[in-house]
Amino acid sequence: MIQTRDITRPPAEWSAKLRDIGAATIAGTLFHMGVRNPFMCGPVAWAKGAAVAGPALTLQFMPKREDLYGEGEYADPEKQLHRHVLYHTQPGDIVVVDARGDMRSGIFGEMMLTYFKGKGGAGVVIDGCIRDYPNVKSLGLGLWIRGLTPNFHTQTDIMPFAVNGPVACGGVLVMPGDIVVADDDGAVVVPVALATTVIEQAAVHHGWEDFSRERLAAGGELRRYYPLSDEARPEYEEWLLARARAARK
Repeated sequence: MIQTRDITRPPAEWSAKLRDIGAATIAGTLFHMGVRNPFMCGPVAWAKGAAVAGPALTLQFMPKREDLYGEGEYADPEKQLHRHVLYHTQPGDIVVVDARGDMRSGIFGEMMLTYFKGKGGAGVVIDGCIRDYPNVKSLGLGLWIRGLTPNFHTQTDIMPFAVNGPVACGGVLVMPGDIVVADDDGAVVVPVALATTVIEQAAVHHGWEDFSRERLAAGGELRRYYPLSDEARPEYEEWLLARARAARK
């Protein structure tokens, strides 16, 4: 039987905080920390309104070579590595698939994703396609994919090659166990070693953005409130104190 390694999962509260911060703020925060592009370009949100964050289980596809992969879809299911990445699923996990941008093979279908959902999986990010969408969409999973196809995963020119190793998804390196954050803006990857710093810095940014949003909605000057100017900072500090007093009541 094929043996594939599991991942090391970061604390669940990190993922919860990053989900609440959102992909856009995280992308900007990582840029200011020196990570130029954490955005996986290609997979887009198909389950509108879904927002997830969790550790990455990774699956890599390669061009098919028939001497290495010649079986049919059901000839020997346990040789199909796309199953094995799902075997590792724990609640909150996100499967990230380097499917080489292929638009003809459906990496997962209804049965595989039903299993994943039943194990507590939060979502999938696939640089490629899925199949069985009329039934998959009712599962309530977060889906960030390139598109749809009726074909199964190795029907055309790709084959699963490795589980829980580094992958390139949407032009971004994803290490197994990295925290993936995905919402309607797209999917970004947060390196585990940077996660707590991202949370701290993004929280500060989030705070003044809430203040600035209020002021802009009330007709405030863009130059003064976005980004927050030095002149507006005392006003922001007073706003923070007022909120803190209200929370204590």
